[in-house]
Amino acid sequence: MSAPGSSAPGWQDALPAFGRRLPRWAADERLALLAWSRLSEPEDLVAKAFVAGRGARQALERLASPAPVSAAECLLGERTEHLRAGLARWASRWEETDPERDLDRVQTLGGRVVLDGDPEWPDGLALLNGGEPFALWVRGPLHLARACERSAAVVGARAATAYGERLAASIAVGLGDAGATTVSGAALGVDGAAHRGALAAGAPTLAVLACGVDRAYPPSHQRLLRAVAEEGLVVSEVPPGSSPMRRRFLQRNRLIAAVSSATVVVEAGWRSGSLSTAGLAMDLVRPVGAVPGPVTSPSSEGCHRLLRAGAICVTDAAEVLELVSGVAPDAVRRVEARPHDGLDALQLAVFDALPVVSAQSAERIAVTAGLAAPDVPPVLRDLSQRGLASRSSGGWRRAPRGSGAGGDRQ
Repeated sequence: MSAPGSSAPGWQDALPAFGRRLPRWAADERLALLAWSRLSEPEDLVAKAFVAGRGARQALERLASPAPVSAAECLLGERTEHLRAGLARWASRWEETDPERDLDRVQTLGGRVVLDGDPEWPDGLALLNGGEPFALWVRGPLHLARACERSAAVVGARAATAYGERLAASIAVGLGDAGATTVSGAALGVDGAAHRGALAAGAPTLAVLACGVDRAYPPSHQRLLRAVAEEGLVVSEVPPGSSPMRRRFLQRNRLIAAVSSATVVVEAGWRSGSLSTAGLAMDLVRPVGAVPGPVTSPSSEGCHRLLRAGAICVTDAAEVLELVSGVAPDAVRRVEARPHDGLDALQLAVFDALPVVSAQSAERIAVTAGLAAPDVPPVLRDLSQRGLASRSSGGWRRAPRGSGAGGDRQ
């Protein structure tokens, strides 16, 4: 790229030719932010820092200015060569930038725009630490921030097996039964199964796209995305009409990880894109779970890779909810109590020595348990009060099942 002032084409030649006069909408900070969501790509951290340091309107004014970039105008951390390259990059899209048109388009679809500071802006996006989107384009009746408060990203392979799709749908149903939102990327395979499971259960679901919210990608999910937009939420950081591109999918994944309380990979090959979502969630210190599969299945290699890297093993919705809620497993999953739970060592030794069928004397039970004979009768009486031991003319035995005792020796 030529330096400012040279005769060869350079950053100034790429600037929009509109007489250096900004359009009317550029004076509105919200519309200016929408313009930047069109002018720059999601991964363009130079653009985000440029706008954050100046404000969206002043950043547009600088973009329209013919003045060469100087070191004096660079803010802390900015480099002149990065700013020059950025100005040329953003100026190339000026002719197609019209935030009023984009806003009309999304509103025609019944959608809206959510900006940082709005009530619907998800708190989790702050974890991106400078990588937050300029705007979120949203379709759907749910309140975006509330839908994200208690949510799980359920992601996985596009080429999913029946096992993966069945589990994804089951997890989404269980999340919905508990009032949690299923977040995914509307892709083929696991993503689509998760959205369908939530919709079938009448549960909230959120699809984060790598294209405009007015487009269906993949095209075969047009009906699915229409249903999500009618009952849940469809969200994107790129304006209406934007095409799905490989790099936008990777950036979409960071939004899925940031807005979700936890991320779960249901099924993934060794190089599955869903592993990037899990990795981003780990970077954001969000809980990450992985569903194990057959060790011989290539479709589960990515999940096993995550488990070796520290992901939590999850097998159903209850375990995913443990990640979402941040509580100990026993607080969510109730395990049936066994008869001998809560016994001390002496009581347990006597209980274990009690015959199940033929009653025996206290002395014989002491021998079986390896205890001193005088220690056993008081324990037997205590076990009887607990409903765990029964006395007859022949001696002592375990209380029959159904009388509040019994059970095996495990």
